[in-house]
Amino acid sequence: MENSVNFKEELQKKTERAERIIRRYLPAEEGFSQRMAEAVNYSMTAPGKRLRPIMMEEAYLLFLGRDRMAIEPFMAALEMIHTHSLIHDDLPALDNDDYRRGKKTTHVVYGEAAAILAGDALLNYAYETAFLAFQSNTDPAVIGQALEILGRKTGIHGMLGGQGVDVENDGIPINREMLNYIYRNKTSALIEAALMTGAVLAGAEKYELEAMERIGRNIGLAFQIQDDILDVTGDEKELGKPVHSDEKNHKTTWVTLQGLKDAHKEAEKLTQEAVCELSSLTGDGEFLISLISSLSGRKK
Repeated sequence: MENSVNFKEELQKKTERAERIIRRYLPAEEGFSQRMAEAVNYSMTAPGKRLRPIMMEEAYLLFLGRDRMAIEPFMAALEMIHTHSLIHDDLPALDNDDYRRGKKTTHVVYGEAAAILAGDALLNYAYETAFLAFQSNTDPAVIGQALEILGRKTGIHGMLGGQGVDVENDGIPINREMLNYIYRNKTSALIEAALMTGAVLAGAEKYELEAMERIGRNIGLAFQIQDDILDVTGDEKELGKPVHSDEKNHKTTWVTLQGLKDAHKEAEKLTQEAVCELSSLTGDGEFLISLISSLSGRKK
């Protein structure tokens, strides 16, 4: 982007657009399951950065996608999957946090049982939402490929698998190899899903999908390392969630293994690798490059 002011204005517009899309697909609060829908919507409408649906749409535009009815259900679905993971992460059995995105966590407001079920409902409802892409003009085989990516990257061999290993080793010293595995799956997999799904729905070639997967992996690792840094140096009000949570839960992080200085260096290196590879692809990726570049230095 030409300057930081233009980038911030454009990011605000894209965030608001993603927000409108997400809200269109939220469940109606009615009938006997009204309270579950309320708990789902409470979590989904909490102020968030909406980075993953924005990245998905930018990848779609990068490869000249034009069918809004295909991409928008996937954008909403990915944010639902992400929010489901946050609801469950915050539960007493896991991180036991009281605040998320500047609001009381779902289990604090609705109770633990309702929060568990709301997270389950969101994960299932995400795929119900993504299936709506079959109503678009995009080739059903392409939509099927996008669903395969979404399922694989968010399941046992992706996000949920990474979360499982993370929980199993909570409070236990782990080495860098295992930490990288957790980060690649728990955090990077969702970003890989965003970029790859957007690209495949727009008709990207196999080598382009592979490039987007590598880019997403590097972005995700950098993002998680920055999260580790912010847990030590961040401001709780700005972050909208507790700081020093990793220390409280005796978690091994990049900071505890390598120190703050090396953590900063690694986040910057991974970001630059992602930017360089993205720059080599065809299309107008200026905004996406600016977005990626901003993440390793973010304060929230």
